[in-house]
Amino acid sequence: MKKRFYKFIFFKLMNWKIEGTIDKSIMKCVLMILPHTSWHDFYLGIFTRGIIDLEMNFIGKKELFRFPFGFYFRWMGGAPIDRVGSLNKVEAIAKIFEKSDEFRLAISPEGTRKKISELRTGFYYIALKANVPIIPVAFDFGKKTVNIGKPFYPTSNYNDDLKILLKHFKGIIGKIPEKGFNTEL
Repeated sequence: MKKRFYKFIFFKLMNWKIEGTIDKSIMKCVLMILPHTSWHDFYLGIFTRGIIDLEMNFIGKKELFRFPFGFYFRWMGGAPIDRVGSLNKVEAIAKIFEKSDEFRLAISPEGTRKKISELRTGFYYIALKANVPIIPVAFDFGKKTVNIGKPFYPTSNYNDDLKILLKHFKGIIGKIPEKGFNTEL
């Protein structure tokens, strides 16, 4: 019922489409979401997740998962991050992957909806440390398409791997184009 409702709104009312898919056998991955220029990206992600019917997750500081909102954030796929001891964020998130049977982490390497000149590297090093693929996902407001790419396993060479990953986002237009990351390296 919910899936049909999402499809009706997304495909019929909003006139969006989804190109590509995520293989259901990929139980753990990092979803590289780009560009992230507007709050509209959030509900597009929610609709996409509901339509392709796969659990997708996000992380947040553990304080967000306390009463009264903790239940809601977990229900939405959230996982609290606890950086106790000497764990940095990459290690803490890799531990979440290690403990989970299924965890598809949606993360925007831009880290903000503002214009940036460099991507944050955490998404890459999380995938490397957790030994999971990166799946590029583009929200193209120009074509009204969510474009899901092929899984890519990082090789430990960030600069070369980033050039390969950014090819997926060539020509993609965010909701607010002037805030989008320049994918031409």
